Amino acid sequence: MTTAVAQSVEQQRTVVNALRAVLPERAVLFEEEDTRPYECDGLSAYAQLPMVVVLPDCEEQVVAVLKVCNALRVPIVPRGAGTGLSGGALPIADGVVLSTARMNRIVKVDAYARTAIVQPGVRNLAISEAVAEHGLYYAPDPSSQIACTIGGNVAENSGGVHCLKYGLTVHNVMRVRMVTIEGDVVELGSEALDAPGLDLLAVFIGSEGMLGVVTEVTVRLIPKPRQARVILASFDDVVKGGNAVAGVIAAGIIPAGLEMMDKTSSRMVEPFVKAGYDIDAEAILLCESDGIPEEVDEEIARMTAVLQQSGATAIAVSQTEAERLRFWSGRKNAFPAAGRISPDYYCIDGTIPRRALADVLIGIQQMEYKYGLRCANVFHAGDGNLHPLILFDANQEGEFHRAELFGAEILEMCVEFGGSITGEHGVGLEKINQMCMQFSRAELDAFLGVKAAFDPPCLLNPTKAIPTLHRCAEYGRMHVRRGMLKFADLPRF
Repeated sequence: MTTAVAQSVEQQRTVVNALRAVLPERAVLFEEEDTRPYECDGLSAYAQLPMVVVLPDCEEQVVAVLKVCNALRVPIVPRGAGTGLSGGALPIADGVVLSTARMNRIVKVDAYARTAIVQPGVRNLAISEAVAEHGLYYAPDPSSQIACTIGGNVAENSGGVHCLKYGLTVHNVMRVRMVTIEGDVVELGSEALDAPGLDLLAVFIGSEGMLGVVTEVTVRLIPKPRQARVILASFDDVVKGGNAVAGVIAAGIIPAGLEMMDKTSSRMVEPFVKAGYDIDAEAILLCESDGIPEEVDEEIARMTAVLQQSGATAIAVSQTEAERLRFWSGRKNAFPAAGRISPDYYCIDGTIPRRALADVLIGIQQMEYKYGLRCANVFHAGDGNLHPLILFDANQEGEFHRAELFGAEILEMCVEFGGSITGEHGVGLEKINQMCMQFSRAELDAFLGVKAAFDPPCLLNPTKAIPTLHRCAEYGRMHVRRGMLKFADLPRF
């Protein structure tokens, strides 16, 4: 056994013994077969075995874990369900993964106040299921809502197909209870309409596990609409489809959902779910209206008129709830359907102004020829959040690298058009290079200042989201590919 390996084994033994002193034995995993399921999140192209995985089932145990890791100066990567797509939950070789999956209790539902208090391991969809008897639901609905958890939603500020009208996680969370790296329990926000002092809740939501560990969340519930109907519109040109999106918003209409898919996406999902999509259309739009029946009828009529004026070649309106769900099923299943036509796919997440939709789609089409790879495009078109799916085969030498370059150029194009490198997936490890392209050194230093205020020793998810002055992002990415990303190699603030 080499000296380095012996030191690594001794370090693991020290950390495991310290954690077992404050947690049940079953809550501390360190054997390879037990930690392997935690080696990556939804961005499976990057993987790293963690030194230890802990599974606390209450806030007191989270506090104890953080105090141990702080004392031993061991980095912690918070993890929800692992459905994230930017590598935000990628482990560190000499670090601890703290999974909140066992903290999955709905603590309280207040139907009169229209709030629910939940632990971070509660699934997104489970909230709506639990409050359905009161005629309420939780609005943010990521495509992964059947599996993703509210703690991860808070970390990434997740959205979904209805975020245009009802907002992202930050608009639907009233209070977060979290634990700092020192083990202090802090409440951000309140159940009142406003909270005194700085709006630290908005700072924390979307911070990707770098500021603290969530232990409890109070979410806002809204009444379930009496009726919802969706328009399925086809276009023979992507420019017409993009202009139709801008036209709907320009008409003063805020649909419950406004999604766009290109021909590649439609042809990918239609055989999979049989949603009723026109596979010959260059683009399709899904425009949903919800509310009382009279309002829905009026809004559907107004949107239909705009779509026709924009050049729609076909328009269908759902007549039943089953048909509405069928129309949405294709959009909701775009990611799994990609596996039918490609061995691998790389999902990008960026935002652009709505007016740039058509230009960006044309730009992506040109990049397909440049990189020799296909790309299926799905958009939260109403708020300009795009999700290109770059299709590749990891077994073919060089294809994943080309997919990375393809994705990087898409994100850079988003910024050039006045957008951002991320909408709801987060920066994680995936987009850390593009952070340097979008933000100045002074801005990045300001981000680091916020992190240092919450996490002075830089132990919470230290390798993600914010590139440091001393650490080249390519250095981090290279070491992840080789399975060598270690906290000990990284400089401190």
